[in-house]
Amino acid sequence: MTLLENDPRAIGGYLLEDRLGAGGMGVVYRARSVSGRKVAVKVIRPELAADAEFRARFRQEVTAARKVSGAFTAPVLDADADAPAPWLTTLFIAGPSLGERVSGQGPLTPPEVRRLAAGLAEALREIHRVGLVHRDLKPGNVLLAEDGPRVIDFGIAKRPARPSSPAPEWPSAPRRSWRPSSSATARRRRPRTCSPSARCSPSRPPGAARSARTPRTRWASGSSTRSRT
Repeated sequence: MTLLENDPRAIGGYLLEDRLGAGGMGVVYRARSVSGRKVAVKVIRPELAADAEFRARFRQEVTAARKVSGAFTAPVLDADADAPAPWLTTLFIAGPSLGERVSGQGPLTPPEVRRLAAGLAEALREIHRVGLVHRDLKPGNVLLAEDGPRVIDFGIAKRPARPSSPAPEWPSAPRRSWRPSSSATARRRRPRTCSPSARCSPSRPPGAARSARTPRTRWASGSSTRSRT
């Protein structure tokens, strides 16, 4: 995308050439260094930079991205977290994002999926090795470079909680919702006897008498007499 009229023409000594994308956090430009190296410059929106917490998160992104090997991400070349509009410069990675690839050409082939999975596993292993969690891994943040996928945009990268930190407690279901009743337990434990010609019925203790059959009362239709069976 070409630069808009109100876009800057240079950031931190890097000459901006065109837009690579824009979102709620800011704009990403394709640019060149003084030596002609292709770079990507991410500029945070001024209104967001006024938020001290957001600016702190941007500083965290810079720190996180610098810790991860450039073999698995876009290496950070320069940054200014204290500028009126903070910016971050990384090496430009030629290649579409995973989202763009699937949208434009359809699903990946099985060999491509295997290569992608292996590359992402290597990238995540490196990210976790330095004690970081990316927290925003999605197709738009995976670039398909010629030498393998690159994970980018550590905008919400976060250190895992320390082991000493108490873990949040999840509410547990009341015990009565899973504990069987005493009658159900008794039924389950009572042995059952079956015969080939009869249905299964709970066995009775040896010597237990069969309960007397309760007589039924039959009312004759249209008569005051009744009979017992």
